[in-house]
Parts: sequence; structure tokens; C-alpha cells
Amino acid sequence: MQLDTLNDRFSIAKQLQFVAGEGGLIHAVISNAHAKATVSLYAGQVLSWQPTAAQHDVLFLSKQAYYQAGKAIKGGVPVCWPWFGPDPQGKGRPAHGFARTSEWAVLKTASPANGATQLVLGLKLNDLTRPLWQGDIEAQLEITLGKTLRLALTTYNRGQQAIELSQALHTYFAVGDIAKTSVHGLEGKSYIDKVDGGKQKLQSGAVTVSTEVDRIYADVKNELQIHDAAFKRVIHLHAEGSASAVVWNPWQDVAASMADLGDDDYRHLLCVETTNAGSDIVKLAAGAEYTLVAEYAVTNNE
Repeated sequence: MQLDTLNDRFSIAKQLQFVAGEGGLIHAVISNAHAKATVSLYAGQVLSWQPTAAQHDVLFLSKQAYYQAGKAIKGGVPVCWPWFGPDPQGKGRPAHGFARTSEWAVLKTASPANGATQLVLGLKLNDLTRPLWQGDIEAQLEITLGKTLRLALTTYNRGQQAIELSQALHTYFAVGDIAKTSVHGLEGKSYIDKVDGGKQKLQSGAVTVSTEVDRIYADVKNELQIHDAAFKRVIHLHAEGSASAVVWNPWQDVAASMADLGDDDYRHLLCVETTNAGSDIVKLAAGAEYTLVAEYAVTNNE
């Protein structure tokens, strides 16, 4: 859909408009009394979120990110769907599915009475993605910007057969200094350490990062918190429809090997992902739907 048509049909005066972003991609720019945010229609990806009272963006976005068809955007909240990680069937399909490299359609915008702004995006199979999936599925992403940032990703199984689904809201959080950052709420949880050959381990105390970290935590029922001492804030994470979480930081060597990430960016990012990953797989019957929710809030920690 063209930019003018999008604005004619879906813009909200003084709250939401569509603009040409980097690489000619269309972005929705949202601003209200609570916060401001930017969402790329390519990948259905929140790129930026800054509450009104916050001094720093809550999301990390690489200055070297790609903004072109077929490439994932490094940062914000990539949508990993309808599978997370390597191709679970070993067919050579791209890692993390195809949602993060697809164009999403605008389905609805709204301005609820509480002063929030809502943007609803949809993704259907097309000529490029249909060969990558057996059956018929759709995704809908409801983005609500208010006192919190709430993301609700709903999968609809339109096919005649049951499916298995893994997915993630692969959120890159911006932190002032990774050495002064910790994740709380995963204490005592078992995790798969992908950096150490997939060994099963047990989390002792809060999660801190001093080397490459890539872990899938199981039986995650807690509310999680990221304590960002350098920025003097706490980021609160609430999840629904998820019993797992991923914590990732590439650290120095991996960051240096990524063309779309600065060599020192690992010091200022931490991914804490709301997922259905590892053994937390969604089995979706024909005609059924499933919603994964991640909701974020920020409080000061002086």
C-alpha cells in the first residue's frame, strides 16, 4: 500500500502517521502523552520506544542495521515466526522464520480512551513464503503504546492439519553498560547453554553477562526485570502464552563478526526474549489460534 493511501486510511491526527524510513521502508511513527515509538511495516518490527519520562530509548537499534528486502533489521523487536532458531525440520529454511523479512499489512489503528495508541499489523502467506510452510497460517501483531508497550502476536491456523509452532519476540534492550546490568526472575531456573554445546544448567542468582551468552530458560513463570544501573532504570517484562525465555548477548568476537553490528555494541545491548522455544512448543489444532504477549514498562532506579 502506498504511503499516501496508508495515511488517508489509517493515520491518527497528532498520534500516528506513516513516513518513508531508511532504505525507503515505510515506518509508522507514534507519539502520544505516554511515549513515542517507531514501527517498520517491513518485518512488523518495533524499532524504537521511549516513554515520555525516559532519558534514553528502551530499545537498542544498530546504527549499521540493514534496511533492505531479504535482510533482518538488527535491533528493536524482531518477530521470529513461525519458528525460532534454526529450521526445525532441517530443510534449509532461514533461521527464525520469515516474518522478520516480510512486508506486513496495516489492518487497523485506534486511539483508546486511555490515551494509548494502537497499531494492528497482519501477515499472510504469499508467493515467496508459501513454499516455506506446509498448511495455511496467518499472524497478527497488535502493538499498543500507552503507559506500557504491549505486543500481542496471534497465530491463526487456517489449515486442515494441526501444526507445531515456535516463536519469539526477540527484543533488543538498550543498556548503559552490560557490566552493570543484571536480569532478575530467572533464579533457580534450568537452561540450555547454547554456547556450551547445549548443556543443561541451573541458574544461580541473577543473570549477569561477562562473556557470550545464548541461553533458553525453561519453566519461566516469573515477571522478569532488567536492572540497568548505568541508566538508573529497571525494565519490567511481563509475558503471557510463554513458558520459556531467551537471554542473548553476542559479546566481543561475535559482535565483531557481524557486519550489521558495531564492534562495541555488545556493551550496550541485551536481548531478553519472550518465547515459545526449546521444549516450550505450541501445538495448534486446525482452526485454532494462539497469542503470545510481551509487555514492557520502565521505572527509575536512582
